[in-house]
Amino acid sequence: MKQKRQEAIINLINNNSIETQEELLSLLKAEGFDTTQATVSRDIRELNVTKISYDGNKHKYVVGRITESAGAKSYKHLLGSCIISMDNAENIVVIKTVAGMAMAVAAAIDSLALDDTVGSIAGDDTIFLAIRHSNLADKVIGDIKKCC
Repeated sequence: MKQKRQEAIINLINNNSIETQEELLSLLKAEGFDTTQATVSRDIRELNVTKISYDGNKHKYVVGRITESAGAKSYKHLLGSCIISMDNAENIVVIKTVAGMAMAVAAAIDSLALDDTVGSIAGDDTIFLAIRHSNLADKVIGDIKKCC
């Protein structure tokens, strides 16, 4: 349940301008997650979610970039424990994950800010990671493995 809830949190943050934990909690409840503000607060910490300013005086949650912190360790643990396999097809790296964890793993990979990647698309257990050039796909796989 925690994995699915955290995946939902990432999805909600990436697709909405959420300003407060209460707003996030409300959106989670609308998605069918019966949880508490304390649990959402813990999830925010574990997922390295931070607030940024935009439009002058507004704030919203974003999934943060990896730094060598507790958040980075959490992401590294996520990559190491949830990736089942990686393979390339020309300039696409196909990553298989534990069921329900593709979006969280994709967010972790995106936060690595790998120069050779363009973006990712995640389903339930599969991620398509677009690579700038097909000759860089194996390098990207190696870079991800180093972070696990």
